[in-house]
Amino acid sequence: MKIPILVDAEPERTKTELEHLLDLSSYIVCSGKFPEKWTSISCIPSALLEILVQYPRARFVIATLGENGCMMLERIEDDSGIDAVDIGNVAESLRLKVHKDDNLPTCVSSKFMRLSGRGHGTIHGRLLIGTAEKIPAPELVDTTGCGDAFIGAVLYGLCTEMAPEKMLPFACQVAGIKCRAIGARTGLPWRSDARLSKYLA
Repeated sequence: MKIPILVDAEPERTKTELEHLLDLSSYIVCSGKFPEKWTSISCIPSALLEILVQYPRARFVIATLGENGCMMLERIEDDSGIDAVDIGNVAESLRLKVHKDDNLPTCVSSKFMRLSGRGHGTIHGRLLIGTAEKIPAPELVDTTGCGDAFIGAVLYGLCTEMAPEKMLPFACQVAGIKCRAIGARTGLPWRSDARLSKYLA
């Protein structure tokens, strides 16, 4: 059976357990600390690239970055022989395109290209940066469960075939809404929540 598998890569599992899960994964989501811990590469974009090189079944890997949103590396199958571009440089150019004044989550994406990580292999794909909602301090109540809320929204996006450019801001918005209530579930939004309407249209 070819059932897609999303793995929440948590360092609490043993390396052997996690390696087995990652070998089977179609999609990987992790915290911002995981890529360096797993690969010993301090540059997050290069570490994400190394993860996709290590696990060729995975179509994408997303690192959640808290108030800084998230970063996603998406792979596509392509054998074109174009020269590789350094993924760190691509990430820097994307960061310059992020609109710092936007309060709501947005997403910027590179073109599909051959990406390299300075000796860490190459893939054909694209890098995306999703921003987080800017939540006023008085409204920020509890971040417990925000990562799970984000992953749940990514799963919803995959099941409804959302484009990554829409899925990442949607997931960041769901996580941002969750922050406004105590506990892991109390603040989770319903599909009918008006704050999600632009992503579900």
